[in-house]
Amino acid sequence: MNLRKTILTEHSKSQTLKVTKWVGDDEKRFAEIVDLLFSDEVRIVHRIAWVISCCAINHPDLVKPYFGKFIGLLSNPNLHPAVYRNILRLLQFIDVPKKYLGTLTNSSFYLLMKSDSPIAVKVFAMTVLKNISMKEPELKRELKMVVEDLVKENGGGIRARGKKILKEISNV
Repeated sequence: MNLRKTILTEHSKSQTLKVTKWVGDDEKRFAEIVDLLFSDEVRIVHRIAWVISCCAINHPDLVKPYFGKFIGLLSNPNLHPAVYRNILRLLQFIDVPKKYLGTLTNSSFYLLMKSDSPIAVKVFAMTVLKNISMKEPELKRELKMVVEDLVKENGGGIRARGKKILKEISNV
């Protein structure tokens, strides 16, 4: 498969699933798509982020060698929102090693509280932070305060996810 050409052909769920199926659990193919994530072509980067997210959810072990790279991307203020969305999306389902939790916590709080972050970025950041707070209980108080404010100020997806997160961190 000419990966670059395939990615640029169209931006759709079917195309994303086609590339995801092609990658499967193949580490070399996953490395190829990770390389594209660090390309200078914005269109390729934001499209391949969706593929990486799907691959990681289907085969979480593929992500392990790239934790540092993926988490490092979250602190880059100049990325397409699709990159933040898809990296946070996959990190919801992955047990992140302790050595990355500090950086991930800071980046997730930043993206959660950033006024112009898209709704999906905020809801995925909430879930990532909730997961971290299960390992680091001292984080729950800060997360609770931030989420309570977001629930008051927002509607829809942010309110729904926020209420769920508040319930989950209160029951532990």
